[in-house]
Amino acid sequence: MTAQLLIGPVLRRVVGDRATVWVEASGPARVRVEAGDGAGGTATTFCAFGHHYALVVVSGLAPDSAHAYRVYLDDHQVWPAAGSPYPPSVIRTRAADDSAQPVSLLFGSCRQGTPQAVSRRLPPDALDAYARRLMADPGHRPDLLVLLGDQVYADETSHKVRRFLRRHRPAGHEQPADQVVTFEEYTKLYLESWRDPEVRWLFSTVPSVMIFDDHEMIDDWNTSASWRADMSRQPWWRERISGGLGSYWIYQHLGNLSPDELAADPLFQKVSAAEDATELLREFGRQVDEPDSAENTDRPYQWSFALDVGRTRLVVLDNRCNRVLTPGSRAMLPAAEWGWFLDQAHGEYDHLVVGSSLPWLMPPAIHHLEAWNERVAESHRPRWAAFGEKVRRAFDLEHWAAFGKSFTALGELFRRLGEGGLGAPGHRVGAGGAYAAPASISVLSGDVHHSYVARADFGPAMATPVMQLTCSPIHNEVPLPLRPLMRVSWLPPVARIARGLAKSAGVVKPAIRWKRMSGPYFGNALGTLTLDGHAAAAVIEGTNGDGHLYEVAATTYRP
Repeated sequence: MTAQLLIGPVLRRVVGDRATVWVEASGPARVRVEAGDGAGGTATTFCAFGHHYALVVVSGLAPDSAHAYRVYLDDHQVWPAAGSPYPPSVIRTRAADDSAQPVSLLFGSCRQGTPQAVSRRLPPDALDAYARRLMADPGHRPDLLVLLGDQVYADETSHKVRRFLRRHRPAGHEQPADQVVTFEEYTKLYLESWRDPEVRWLFSTVPSVMIFDDHEMIDDWNTSASWRADMSRQPWWRERISGGLGSYWIYQHLGNLSPDELAADPLFQKVSAAEDATELLREFGRQVDEPDSAENTDRPYQWSFALDVGRTRLVVLDNRCNRVLTPGSRAMLPAAEWGWFLDQAHGEYDHLVVGSSLPWLMPPAIHHLEAWNERVAESHRPRWAAFGEKVRRAFDLEHWAAFGKSFTALGELFRRLGEGGLGAPGHRVGAGGAYAAPASISVLSGDVHHSYVARADFGPAMATPVMQLTCSPIHNEVPLPLRPLMRVSWLPPVARIARGLAKSAGVVKPAIRWKRMSGPYFGNALGTLTLDGHAAAAVIEGTNGDGHLYEVAATTYRP
């Protein structure tokens, strides 16, 4: 029987005259993608946990063109489906010399499943709304969709997934009743979410990159060393982290890699060559969650990645899996990965965009509270430390401010890039020589279930604007009682009180200041960052009751 297309096609990277297209099929198959004028590619599915996947490298694409494409499984066309009401899926390439061509990045985070699948009624899905608008006006297609975490929720499942868990788990199991644990259970999350018709079409025609946040595994994932110790004692955790990371690698991370990076990735080569990659990926999922330390710089796998689109450099950071949680040495990234990030931050580009699932700049009062909590939770007094840890977990105090050394280091990096010694564009000295200072630095984030724009103030010597662009959720909501707290956390009097608390614990005042430019907005939303020459423009759009997008925040910035 001919294999069927279960999920996809998902258009991932478009690099020069090549692109990658990801699919999941119902059985083993030879996958072929045809994009016209001789462009195309083939791949044989690989098998893991009884599922079949392929990542096809499409080559021969003409520059500055939109190529409608078709997908075949064993010479049977499966995309576009017969009678599809949607426009053709296309692969759009940039000009051969795209240095003057604008770059458009669509971004957001935190997307529960379709409206029919979630356990409560949510406002309209912003990704659905965007897909419908793009169908009506396909000429305004972004260069890249950047998804910043919580693409699926392993710990907040729908009624449909819960029914599957009840029916297929053995009697007397020890797993949490309403959460997924195994690889097979994770596949149901992606099947539910990525087969949403509008989103499926959008994924087929707009290139995308993705990074996880906590809910791909579990709320508060890797918030502290104490949390890790407690979780490791759960009888189901080892299988949960193995299945979660293995499925994330297949469904999300593989597509972040360019064709050349795929060819150089040892795990992808082993998986592609294996008759059955189940045990290989099961062991991989366990190994990459090994306990960290400040001295352990040889990480099992790097989830952070970087790419260039035109004159824009995008660096997306792993804020979760590879954290250093050793008390006194806490860091968002281990030393080797931080060194890699520094290398990526230096180079010839006009704009630097950093993807961070967790906001770097939070509302000031929350920032000071998190900084205070980090210091208290590491107190030498056991009762005081236990209190700090309890507060940390209860209020999710785990953003950059709760990793104070990393928060400061990121700010100092931005300062060095922007000032360049002489404080003007064109005079930045990087690791590889002299580079022009970036025209802008933008941090794209999600996680916090509200959207806002903030600008960092580094003083008069700083020529480069540094912006925090937070857009969340795509399809979720923040509880109503929390909204007033998030609003007042921006107010200077409240921030001063929180700063006093942090000061009492010995926390040094941040070297930079920041102010809110717009927000907070609490509805479902998507952001668009457009980079054109030396100018940057950010727009956040929310969904109304009719499922249409409307502008809720906009800002422009340049040196």
